[in-house]
Amino acid sequence: MAVTTKTEERESKLIPWTGRLADVPWWALIILLLGALIVYFFLISPTYQDALLFLRAGVRLTIGVSLISFFLALILGLVLGLGRVSNNVVFYTISSVYVEVVRGIPILVLLIYFAYVVTPLALQFLNWLGTTMSGSLAIGPLVGLADRLADLSIQDVEMTVRAIVGLAFAYAAFEAEVFRAGIQSIQRGQMEAARSLGMGYFQGMRYIILPQAIRRVLPPLGNDFIAMLKDSSLISVLAVRELTHLGKLNRARTFRTFETWNTVAFLYLVLTLSLSVFVKLIERRMAYEE
Repeated sequence: MAVTTKTEERESKLIPWTGRLADVPWWALIILLLGALIVYFFLISPTYQDALLFLRAGVRLTIGVSLISFFLALILGLVLGLGRVSNNVVFYTISSVYVEVVRGIPILVLLIYFAYVVTPLALQFLNWLGTTMSGSLAIGPLVGLADRLADLSIQDVEMTVRAIVGLAFAYAAFEAEVFRAGIQSIQRGQMEAARSLGMGYFQGMRYIILPQAIRRVLPPLGNDFIAMLKDSSLISVLAVRELTHLGKLNRARTFRTFETWNTVAFLYLVLTLSLSVFVKLIERRMAYEE
């Protein structure tokens, strides 16, 4: 039980509102004031308005790349997460090697590696496959497919596609650990009960374990999506015209460094804060339902 001294009681009576200062969300007020200031600049400054119009396409591409990459990362991460809790030695080993190796390499390096190493190697394999098919399996609809594969070139694969695949490949390792933790948080007795009812391992995982695990991992998945949205700025090194890359182009064409990067930072902040509010709503709903 807290003990209140006479001095504190005397001060609280003299200035009654001082005790409530600690309850004020000062961080939110500061962010709102800064946001209001930048919005004011957008309304009165042609330079800020021009930067906002120029960066608008980058915002759309950033959101699109993040959504597609995260969706692919969720699918691959779920498969890898199941492998991390599997009793199959081969499945477990492959999943563990993937997770440990990918998490140990910076995302920027993975993006460059996928764009300039994996993509050319994959195209060489597809060219070889198309040439082989046209020589030995040149029948029916396979002829057209073989010709298309043989004629593929590096210019046919856009940098945006390479960036999406690279981001998905990198984040799948982190999502695998999220799914693994969610699956292992479910009591082992539930799987044993499912098996006693005649369900197989995959049936028990699909109908009993995974629905509960996914419900528990929704908040951390939301936080990972926010992190991916910010890390999508790394694909600017591949000349993908997302928000950060367009910020560089706008600074180069206008020489307005201060206004350009203020606008870029503000747009990222709006996106991440909006997602943070959404994630907190999910967390409260999950806590309420439990």
